[in-house]
Amino acid sequence: MQETVKVAVDAMGGDHAPAEIVKGAVEAVKTREDITVYLIGRQEAVDAELAKYEYPTSRITVVHAEEVIETAESPVHAIRKKKQSSIVIGLNMVKEKEADAFVSAGSSGAVLVGGQVIVGRMKGIQRPPLASVIPTEEGASLLLDCGANVDARSVHLLQFAQMGALYMEHVIGVNNPKVAIVNIGAEEEKGNALVKETFPMLKECENINFIGSIEAREIPHGGADVIVCEAFTGNVVLKLYEGVSSVMLGVIKQGLLSTLRSKIGAILIKPALKETLKKFDASQYGGAPLLGLNGLVVKTHGSSKAKEVTNSIIQCIAFKQQRINEKIKANLEVVNEKEQRR
Repeated sequence: MQETVKVAVDAMGGDHAPAEIVKGAVEAVKTREDITVYLIGRQEAVDAELAKYEYPTSRITVVHAEEVIETAESPVHAIRKKKQSSIVIGLNMVKEKEADAFVSAGSSGAVLVGGQVIVGRMKGIQRPPLASVIPTEEGASLLLDCGANVDARSVHLLQFAQMGALYMEHVIGVNNPKVAIVNIGAEEEKGNALVKETFPMLKECENINFIGSIEAREIPHGGADVIVCEAFTGNVVLKLYEGVSSVMLGVIKQGLLSTLRSKIGAILIKPALKETLKKFDASQYGGAPLLGLNGLVVKTHGSSKAKEVTNSIIQCIAFKQQRINEKIKANLEVVNEKEQRR
């Protein structure tokens, strides 16, 4: 018998809520039979969107939430004051084991703060990182931290690497993933104080396949499967990645439509080009999980459309089935035992 994964979804978060969020949730339950979705938001608005679709009604439940946390609000203040918001209700559902995961395209700050305050960190995890899967020439890489901890210490990056390797192997399916730290050169002696302090710790870590430093230009080529850095660097890499991809698509489109000859050529290459560009569509990988919490919290882009919402919900299945949190806990216990022997 299939194990059903219960996913709470913030129906009011994001630029296209609730329409695209609801559409994504409907597609998720139609795609997979082992998902139950709780759409959290204003009942009337969510019901109106659901009425547009045919779907297995027994697997989507609307949970009313009167309040909405806006992007401009102070995350800490909003989490404390707006107890009836879709984000707080969803996080509490994970905390109380009423849901296996929470997915939101809403306020990043509120999701990150609420994840740590409400769901809570695992014992032994000092800083939960936000882990984003990014497309590369070789398939995909996991970039962490890409938004949660702007200031981090070497011990935090070491934990990021260990959690990232587990996630990449068991959720994405990469065997013995290659781990690298973002640096300004390949040489071991290069880098800022944080990188120089972290490098030997990663090198000595026995439970990861550390290959050394990776320069930013090697990331799109798939130079490493797990890319480790603090959130300031990670967020800059991620945003630049997204910006260049967007510009390149625009330039290609403009070039193909510039002359009659190029338009004819565009018609001929369209199928192959579409298939090639699909490899670099980040939405196929869903959202970014906040690793190291007592439950699964996934943050999707604020601009997410239905496809990314669907994939963010579906990725929760592998996380639960592969028991990622249990593997992270077991990994921490092994590391702690080794530290105690020293």
